[in-house]
Amino acid sequence: MKSIEIQIKNNLAIITLNRPEVFNSFNREMALALQIALDDCEVNPEVRAILLTGSGKAFCAGQDLKEVTSPELNPGFKAILDEHYNPIISRIRNIEKPVVAAVNGVAAGAGANIALACDVVVASGLASFIQAFSKIGLIPDSAGTFFLPRLIGFQKASALMMLGDKVSAEEAEKLGMIYKVFSAEIFMEEAEKIAITLSQMPTHGLALTKKALNASMQNNLNDQLKLESKYQIEAAQTEDYREGVNAFMEKRKPNFIGK
Repeated sequence: MKSIEIQIKNNLAIITLNRPEVFNSFNREMALALQIALDDCEVNPEVRAILLTGSGKAFCAGQDLKEVTSPELNPGFKAILDEHYNPIISRIRNIEKPVVAAVNGVAAGAGANIALACDVVVASGLASFIQAFSKIGLIPDSAGTFFLPRLIGFQKASALMMLGDKVSAEEAEKLGMIYKVFSAEIFMEEAEKIAITLSQMPTHGLALTKKALNASMQNNLNDQLKLESKYQIEAAQTEDYREGVNAFMEKRKPNFIGK
């Protein structure tokens, strides 16, 4: 069984973490396969949006502890971070296509933080989020200490990381950790609907929005205003901008092509 499955339809790539027998926890094979899948999506012109989800009952339980406790399998923490998780986070944030996380079940440890690094996060009512690192004496990785305080505030993030509390999907939505929760019965249908909507939008403009949001994490106000001006001028030169304006004036649905 492949540890990563990818399906492309309606300009949408659905990437599924596929180790359900271990709640889609990461081993080296799956981490490297996910990077390859994201790279393939980046260069595939047919793909205009990406949906990341998990098979079975879980989204992702984080690191497969069997790998790190088996001497013959353990690549070491430096390799796990430098070669597995950090490149995954960098790819998600830098790929010039919207990435939607469809959290179908528990998202723990690195699994939770990979989801939170995505552009839009939706969850099933059965899902939950856990910063599980403190339970085994580790610190949050996969950019958890970067994104979570920015999403929900320093104090709440600090408490969740130190106490390792489980956060329900409903609470995560209230905290601003994720975008929306859907009942389990309609969850995947609604998640795909959001991702397909993004794939049909002016995706070059969305890519520039993503770049601006990334830069906002470190820019001061003046730098951000300059960057917005630069990207707005670039967006105004696209075919999609012209199509959007013409469609508005002509009172019709626009046909965006991502250019």
